[in-house]
Formats: sequence, C-alpha cells, structure tokens
Amino acid sequence: MLRVAVVGSGPSGCYTAQSLVQQDAQVRVDVLDRLPCPYGLVRYGVAPDHEKIKSLQNNLRAILEHERVRFLGGVAVGPSGVSVARLRELYHAVVYCVGAATDRRLGIPGEDLPGSWSATEFVSWYSAHPDFPGQGGTPTDDGFLRGVGSAVVIGVGNVAVDVTRMLARGVPELSPTDVPHAALTALGVSRVTDIAMVGRRGPSQARFTTKELRELGILPDTGIAVDRAELAQDPAYADPSGLPAPQRRNVEVLRGWAETPAPSARRRIRLRFFLRPVELLARDGRVGAVRFERTVPDGHGGVTGTGAYEDIEAQLVLRSVGYRGVALEGLPFDASGGTVPHLAGRVLREGAVAPGEYVAGWIKRGPTGVIGTNRPCAKETVASLLADTAALVRRDVPGDPLVALRTEGIEPVEWAGWRAIERAEAELGASLGRNVVKLPDWASLLDAARRTGA
Repeated sequence: MLRVAVVGSGPSGCYTAQSLVQQDAQVRVDVLDRLPCPYGLVRYGVAPDHEKIKSLQNNLRAILEHERVRFLGGVAVGPSGVSVARLRELYHAVVYCVGAATDRRLGIPGEDLPGSWSATEFVSWYSAHPDFPGQGGTPTDDGFLRGVGSAVVIGVGNVAVDVTRMLARGVPELSPTDVPHAALTALGVSRVTDIAMVGRRGPSQARFTTKELRELGILPDTGIAVDRAELAQDPAYADPSGLPAPQRRNVEVLRGWAETPAPSARRRIRLRFFLRPVELLARDGRVGAVRFERTVPDGHGGVTGTGAYEDIEAQLVLRSVGYRGVALEGLPFDASGGTVPHLAGRVLREGAVAPGEYVAGWIKRGPTGVIGTNRPCAKETVASLLADTAALVRRDVPGDPLVALRTEGIEPVEWAGWRAIERAEAELGASLGRNVVKLPDWASLLDAARRTGA
C-alpha cells in the first residue's frame, strides 16, 4: 500500500488527491492543511458574492470524502508543527501544494503607511481568514474603512476587480453571502464613494477576465468612468481585432463604457491606465494620496515613464500586483521565482531529484492560471509520483501516520470536526437572520470542531 501526504487542501491539493486515488487502487492519501478548514483559496480567496465559483467546494468535498482520502486539518508543516523530514518518515511520498502565501510589493516610498494594505489582507478580512489580525472583533476595529471616502486599487487583475467590487457592495447584496458579520456591518456603513482601479500598462494588457470586468458595470448605484483618450494610448485600442479573444473582449467592454457617459450615481469607479505608482503620500499620519507617473508604450510590450506625474486622492490603498510563494523550512526554494525547484513535479535538491518529494500548484509553477489550471498541473505531478511507486514502497513507514502524529502531540481536525464547523456556521447565520456566516477566528473554529464532535 502506497501512503501519500498531500500538504494543502486547496484545488491543487484536492486535484492531486483525486488523481492519485483514481489511478492507483492501493494508494491511501492524507490531505493535511494548516487551517482547520479545507478548500484553500476557494474558501478564503474567492469573493463571497461569487457564489457560483464558491460552489466548487462541492466538487472538492466529494474528493475529500473519498474512502481512501482523509482530511487532517490544523496540522502545520514546519517549525511550529510536523517537520518536512518527519513527514518523509511517516509517508512513502509527500506532495506539497502550499500555494503562494504572500503578496508582491511595490517597493516604493510610503508603501507601509497606515491605510495602505495588500489586496490579500483585504480579501482575508472579508473572507474571515483566521490569520487576519482582529478577526472576531467589532466593526470599528477593521482598520480599512474608517474615514475613507476615496480608495485606490493598484492593479488590473481579477483580484483587483474583486476588491473594487466589494468596496462598492452594500448590505442587500452581501447579506445572503457568508461574509463575516463584522465585515458586512463595516461595508454597510462605508462612506467610500470614489474608487480608482489603476494599471501601469494599457487595457489590452490587463489581466482581468471579461466576465469579472462586466460585473463592475452592473453594481447598484455605481457609475463607471473610463477616459477614452487614456485608452487610445494603447496601440491595440483603435483596432483590437488582432488581439486574443479575451483581451479583445476587454477592450470592447472598456470602449463601450468610454463612449457612454457615466450616469449619476452615489459611487463612482474609475478605470485608469498607463499610470505607474511611484510614491504613497502621507496626510495626517496616514496615506492621503498616490503619486503616479504617466507611462507610454515602449514598443516592446512594456511601458516607459514620461516624467509627468498625477496625484490621486486616497485614504485607502489596496495593492494588487500579484502573489508570491514562501519558502517552507526543509524544502529547497527558488527565491527569484517564488517556487520550489522541480522536474515534472519531482522536487530537486541541488539539481538532483529528491526521492518521495513532489510539488503541485502555485508553489510548483508560480501564481498563474485559473482554478482549473491546477488539474493538469496535479496530473503531471501524480504521473511522476506513480512512476516512482516501485522505489517508494520499498521503504517501511508506520501503519497509520495519524497514530504517530497524535503521539507527538498533534491533534488534527478530522472530517467530522470540519462538518461540526459547518454546522456552527449555519447556526451562526440563523441567529443573525442570514444564511451561513463564517466563523472569523481560530478560537471559534477550533471550539466548534471540538465542541460538536471532532
């Protein structure tokens, strides 16, 4: 029997587990996660108003409920939990699907001023990620929206669109979702009326998808403003027919907005292009504006600065310029790419294949693609692992790694504990007159798992 540990229960981890049990009738898979809850970014990264995408949890649930797959939540891998070396002793093979846990930085003056946040921090807040400071607190200590009338979102990818849209949402649209109650209350009393989403290049190079983009145009009491002259700086704007279909559709949507005056509305979203952030400016001890340099296309797919500057007022700045992988103690790490060196998913140590160690997902290929991209990525890694099976099973491992983990003081949240958390979240929602509402902090999650039958 082949025993495999998959570290991470997001899409890449679940697809890895699925591929393993589908292709090998003898394999047993433990899916470990640092959090007591499964599903990774599907639970803690997909915006709460994107219920169709969040419903992917049902597919991932079926994988984790497979008879030869076991979920073990609340198990940290690294110095604070079970070490990489110990995992190798407990399992024939370990597949690391730990994603890209941090944000890229702008590297400009003022980036750390109060009121300047990474988009991931904002997403963690409205998604009730238990690691976010202050989760479980009162609406007045959210730290995001107090005294904010204008916001700037730096970046033009789907995460930037998500946080822009959430800033413009109100209680009627968000109450049916699982957004934590403190965040719902804070967003409901928000005084944000002006949101600028800004990219340093042109519309034909924006990373958002057309579906996400169009959603900005149907927000209640919100107008969209796009400067036609600004768009026209993009060489592909006049004739987008040569662009790939996704980029062509984006340009067409933006052209439509630029040619139609924004209706009068309580809130305004401005889409800006060819502006590169160079400094966050302080006012009264916190961010008060963002200074941008006007850019122009350089003829090689990039942009160059013009020496002309523009300040955009903002009491809140959300930086959405990409994710980055984080080194895991005991695993090799390529700091330049934020990934683990590998060969078709096999971990490389000093250029040589490390027997029994594998990677899949963003820590393997970098933060690229959509959720579905993780499926072929996982299949490639699993193909490598199963090709190595004959060598892997020669090594003796404990009969049940869970017994060894418990002996060492690690008490995982098993599937019954996760189901207990789900019940507690349904009960919380009912008590608030809502549907399911997420528990927002470690203490309440673990208490629910233990109190109702972990």
